[in-house]
Amino acid sequence: MTARRSGSDRDAEFTEYVASRGGWLRKVAYLLCADWHRADDLVQESITKLYAHWSRAGRVENRDGYARRVLVNTFLAEQRTAWWRRTSVGADGREVVLPAADLDASLDVRRALTGLPPRQRAAVVLRYYCDLTVEQAAEELGCSTGTVKSQTSRGLDALRQSLTPRAAAERNRA
Repeated sequence: MTARRSGSDRDAEFTEYVASRGGWLRKVAYLLCADWHRADDLVQESITKLYAHWSRAGRVENRDGYARRVLVNTFLAEQRTAWWRRTSVGADGREVVLPAADLDASLDVRRALTGLPPRQRAAVVLRYYCDLTVEQAAEELGCSTGTVKSQTSRGLDALRQSLTPRAAAERNRA
């Protein structure tokens, strides 16, 4: 017979998890939406959902995967709302700069990611930032492996086109 955890134990475990993984969730959210303030909102909404289902999260083998799936689903659900289609969120210029080997390239990739449709962006982020297999990404996105492959391929093609020197020169002239 298994003993049930008390509410305070559950809350302490949840608080510890969020404290240790909140920064990582925020980075994933930023890569999905390309806005730090919106990323904070996505993480907050995801953490709220995660808390409501913390007992379920405690039973899964990969808690990070569960949290990431909640985050990606929250992002994709937001993209489908009428509010999001009517609202344009612009950059406010106060981006947090993280150290990178090549900051210019990092910023170019982030900018190019914002040009991808939400499902392509989610597929690319899950495959290459979160380092998931095709099967894991398909499970996260709730689609087939073929869909993940096609969305990732189209997303990478669009990123390559966007990041070529010719495309960059054309953007600078405009």
